[in-house]
Amino acid sequence: MKTKTFIVSLCLLALCLSACAAPVASPTQPPVGAEAPAAAAPAVIAQSDEKSDSSQQSHIGVAPMLPAATIAAPSYDRNLPEASAPDSGLAQPAAPALNDTTFAENDPNPKTQTNYDHLSTFALDVDTASYTVVRKYLEQGLQPDPDAVRPEEFVNYFDQGYRSPDHAAFALYADGAPSPLSSHGKTYLVRFGVKGYDIPDSERKPLTLTFIIDISGSMNMDNRLGLVKRTLQVLVDRLNGEDSVAIVVFGSTARLHLPVTSGGDKNRILNAIYSLETEGSTNAGDGMRLGYETAMSAFRPSSSNRVIFCSDGVANTGLTNPDQILDMVGGYVSEGVYLTTLGFGLDNFNDYLLERLADKGNGNYAYIDTIDEARSLFIDQLTSTLDVIAKDAKIQVDFNSDVVASYRQIGYENRQLDDSDFRNDRVDAGELGPGHSVAALYEVTLHKGAEGRLATLQMRWKDPKTEKVSEINGNLNTWDLKNRFEDTDTRYQLAVTAAKFAEVLSNSPYAEGIHYYQLQALAESLTYKLGDDPDVVEFVRLVDRAASLSNENW
Repeated sequence: MKTKTFIVSLCLLALCLSACAAPVASPTQPPVGAEAPAAAAPAVIAQSDEKSDSSQQSHIGVAPMLPAATIAAPSYDRNLPEASAPDSGLAQPAAPALNDTTFAENDPNPKTQTNYDHLSTFALDVDTASYTVVRKYLEQGLQPDPDAVRPEEFVNYFDQGYRSPDHAAFALYADGAPSPLSSHGKTYLVRFGVKGYDIPDSERKPLTLTFIIDISGSMNMDNRLGLVKRTLQVLVDRLNGEDSVAIVVFGSTARLHLPVTSGGDKNRILNAIYSLETEGSTNAGDGMRLGYETAMSAFRPSSSNRVIFCSDGVANTGLTNPDQILDMVGGYVSEGVYLTTLGFGLDNFNDYLLERLADKGNGNYAYIDTIDEARSLFIDQLTSTLDVIAKDAKIQVDFNSDVVASYRQIGYENRQLDDSDFRNDRVDAGELGPGHSVAALYEVTLHKGAEGRLATLQMRWKDPKTEKVSEINGNLNTWDLKNRFEDTDTRYQLAVTAAKFAEVLSNSPYAEGIHYYQLQALAESLTYKLGDDPDVVEFVRLVDRAASLSNENW
């Protein structure tokens, strides 16, 4: 039965892809989707000057694709302090219904006519929590809350295949092809991307870290505090004598649990972590206040100064609104203390607070559902997670209204900026770490027979040390698109499939008519080229799991 379903899925995919016909070419320009001489790969459209201020424009040029790589996590067999049985983070809830979960409601971005507004402006976002939250739902056999789904975090959970820029701060990428799921007319899916320069872990700056740990009673559910302990051990194991750690805990009130301690004194830090027990209600505001005060007292200009907030996000004592909490500590944020929020648990969980805190605290938000996710964050991505190479990073896409009839951005609903704020450097935007890649997808319709510049991609950011502003841009042309979806870079295909999967899960009106068997066929096809990437293998399994939980009529 499985073999028959797989064959049917492949046939449906082939029919879907073959329906994408090429538009008529202009006699004076290469046709839309004309094949480049090199193999399909993400293509560079601009690079900044060497880690400095620049403003330049360049046309698209094919760049070699970065091969997929899996970094093995080191073994964690050594004895742990205190009682610390390994926690997989996969404990099942007692009942299938979830209570007191809070997600922000975000309506999908509308389809926009370019003759009305040809500019799309948004803050960059490297959060991945939405994908892992949804994964937790599906692993537990539950339909995800549609409001838990943020498509850009599905896309950016995966490697985009972008090559790190050579002797430059950032490189811009763009590619696109006809949508494999468009049922009416020809719709192109265009991926715009940014890739920052890498810093090897051996060359990273010292870390000045303040852990703010929620020890309220709700953290005893599903052994959440146990997973916090295991997660922070993964990070502490990566520290050295140049790093430092302080620990603030909060239940009904906050207190300093561990004063500033050298990262080389791992046993002292881990004993402090593993000695924690749950108590009281959740005074997150008091925890953040004391945590930031502690971080500021330990502040070192030459290091990466960061607060790491570990909680289920359910604040029920003192200040409970994330904007009020951030107003209270806003001065510390402006001084250069960055924030990482780590979410734990699902039932009795406040995603909205954790995401909002990270966005307004110049930081990032990740959801930890397994110890493997912690290892991915603090082993594979340690420097990019905890360091910053760009502040207030934002993107503006300028669509050519002579070529593009309409566009719709998929995701980033809560990161939208006014077009006039792109060059307003007082406006808060996003932060990027070394090696971070960020992609954004657009559905685009073209004027019939139109050729030429499709869009100009522009990025603007501040140097976190000097506050110096830089800006780069590059063009994507119609002849840089591929004629067929299957001729594109495989990582582009993964990004498209992940985005469409997210839209189906979120019950987006723009996903109407898309069926799970189509998504399964697209996902299954990725395993032939990306089957050595465990994240892709898991993604295919999650699509299958969602399909089995759906009420879709076959």
